[in-house]
Amino acid sequence: MDAETQRRILDAVDAGFEAQLATTSDFVAIPSTRGAEGPCQDMIGDLLRARGYEVDDWHINVDDLKDLRGFGPIEHDFSRARTVVGTYRPTTEAGKSLILQGHCDVVPAGPLELWDTPPFSPVIKDGKMFGRGACDMKSGTIGALYALDAIKAAGLKPTARIHFQSVIEEESTGVGALSTLQRGYRADACFIPEPTGGKMVRAQVGVIWFRLRVKGHPVHVAHAGSGANAIMAAYHLIQAMQKLEIEWNERAKADRHFKTLNHPINFNPGIIKGGDWASSVPAWCDVDCRIAVLPGWSIADHQKEILACIAAASRNHRFLANNPPEVEWSGFLSEGYELTDSAAPEAAFGKAFNKVYGGAVEDLVFTALTDTRFYGLNHGIPSLCFGASGGEMHGFNEFIDLESLKKATKAMALFIAEWCGVERA
Repeated sequence: MDAETQRRILDAVDAGFEAQLATTSDFVAIPSTRGAEGPCQDMIGDLLRARGYEVDDWHINVDDLKDLRGFGPIEHDFSRARTVVGTYRPTTEAGKSLILQGHCDVVPAGPLELWDTPPFSPVIKDGKMFGRGACDMKSGTIGALYALDAIKAAGLKPTARIHFQSVIEEESTGVGALSTLQRGYRADACFIPEPTGGKMVRAQVGVIWFRLRVKGHPVHVAHAGSGANAIMAAYHLIQAMQKLEIEWNERAKADRHFKTLNHPINFNPGIIKGGDWASSVPAWCDVDCRIAVLPGWSIADHQKEILACIAAASRNHRFLANNPPEVEWSGFLSEGYELTDSAAPEAAFGKAFNKVYGGAVEDLVFTALTDTRFYGLNHGIPSLCFGASGGEMHGFNEFIDLESLKKATKAMALFIAEWCGVERA
């Protein structure tokens, strides 16, 4: 791709950026928490149809996915779950095919009074867009769409098949991405524009979600010593899991990527519910937990370690020894992923990155997970993850930096043109 072609594409990103931000704002304004992603998928479908893409919009059938590698249990109402894919088919087949993927689901906003501005009323100030999902990762998804627009606006069209995928469930199971593979979508590479701060994800953790269901023995609090407090018993189990977290972090020191990080394995008791009355010793407590695993670590083996940890801690507890807790797998059962066999797409992206940013892209060792794992582990599709800078993901006042978003969109547009090839429209 010559310098003049690159310049036209980059100029087209600049020219379309205000429209890109307006579309991003509309997308962020939709409160697409788990189970409520439908309006976002409607919007993506409309955007794709308006651009002439062939649109596949289907309801996800869990029974089609439950035996596939990486499936995580679904516990919530899944009756409205959908995936949307827009396909571009070239006039001339000359380049290499590509999947562009983004997730539209977002995590809950939390107490609204702790946000400076309402989470689903996006605000632009100080060069940033604020709103739930602005960073993770609605701006990246719309950025990929406008990267394709820029190629067209530059008077060009790709010479390879492109699948633009909008998925759900990235934040809890990943079955949205899994559904695209079950549906049969494949390509020579995948690109996911998660907010990586302008770095390429080289390795990422996997995640296990589980629930501790703890029983107690209720009595009036005046006689608390004769009962068994399920909430306090749950804390005993949490403390045991914190010791397991320490053991796993010691093990991580042998990993070639994660040994560079001080504490890559994070255990988090994220939801706790228990008891029925402040003056009654609680008879029950449920704790929803998350813990990470590294690439190459067996999910089944580490599930067994969790069970053994909880069993050992229960044997050392006066009440739990005879009333052991239940452990339920409640979402992610996801392996870690390391980017491998990716020299060709990385070289193509390296050219795009150098043109926009200068120099070589830095690697990122990621202590969260992305959907890249499904494409790479399940079907050997090299899956690149790169995007803009932002902050407060999963927190209050989440934001995306707009200048970094523009640069990431430019890098995506040049990468698509380099990898897929382009010809005059």
